Amino acid sequence: MEPTPAGNNDTAQLMEQILYEVKRIVVGQDRFLERVMVAILAQGHLLVEGVPGLAKTLTVKTLANTIRGNFKRIQFTPDLVPADLVGTRVYNQKTSEFGTSLGPVFTNLLLADEINRAPAKVQSALLEVMQERQVTIAGETHKVPSPFLVMATQNPIETEGTYPLPEAQVDRFMMKVLVDYPTDEEEFVIVQRVTGPAVAVTAVATTEQLAELQHACRQVYVDPSLITYAVRLVSATRNPEKHDLKDLRRLITYGASPRATINLIEGGRALAMLRGRSYVLPEDVTDLVHDVFRHRVSLSYEALSEGLSSDAVISKIMARIPAPAKPLEHEKLAA
Repeated sequence: MEPTPAGNNDTAQLMEQILYEVKRIVVGQDRFLERVMVAILAQGHLLVEGVPGLAKTLTVKTLANTIRGNFKRIQFTPDLVPADLVGTRVYNQKTSEFGTSLGPVFTNLLLADEINRAPAKVQSALLEVMQERQVTIAGETHKVPSPFLVMATQNPIETEGTYPLPEAQVDRFMMKVLVDYPTDEEEFVIVQRVTGPAVAVTAVATTEQLAELQHACRQVYVDPSLITYAVRLVSATRNPEKHDLKDLRRLITYGASPRATINLIEGGRALAMLRGRSYVLPEDVTDLVHDVFRHRVSLSYEALSEGLSSDAVISKIMARIPAPAKPLEHEKLAA
């Protein structure tokens, strides 16, 4: 980690305490945990793909306890209805009046488990709350608590009885993270911790402090050259021929939306802040490109028939469009 400016010492120390507490419970999954923290600081949402048993639920629940936030989990099933998520109007026989019963989306950290098991109308019930941080029930608007993070999971193994996510909803997820199996050493520690004495999580922050961290994240400096780089990457997914990538035109059906550009810069800010800096470097942006783009780049049937993945196409684009030099790098080279 690079030296932290004096003004950011308290911020960096608080984030280190949060990560330390979570890692007392969760073994490994450093990349996944880092992406969860990036999403929280950048006020985004996560789509997570991984087989069962990889501590996805445990990570979010532990993080909620660490920041004294509320955690709720929704198990998506084919018989779920939108009211099961956002809430509905309920008739009170004692008062002979209708009241509003708020759904489980009114929490700080929401886990939508196996989101693709529910029909599109249920998945679409999350659209408003993910984008606007509010729910409208019978013409009344209800704000969800702040901070608010939706983490939806998908099982890549079992696809029978699942529904594809609507493109409009997929685009609202800041990142799609792929979670893999732990190493042999990590799994050894996992077994030791699970079968050993229970470890209590200590709350080291409050939701108010987390809101301050989110505000501080927006103050992280981003050089205009990095914004230009992000715009070029997104543009290459829409019009590859403009960037001398004509061979990719047949592989991409739809490119990334402007949300990809925004999320890439916001994510870069959060990652720089996690790494103890008040400014963004090119590697903060390049480290997130695959996570931000992979669910937004729609491949053609030709690409799928060739066995290509979104990550492979994105890697080709990144190889063609180089990241800008680090700030003052040209002056160091000249010296």
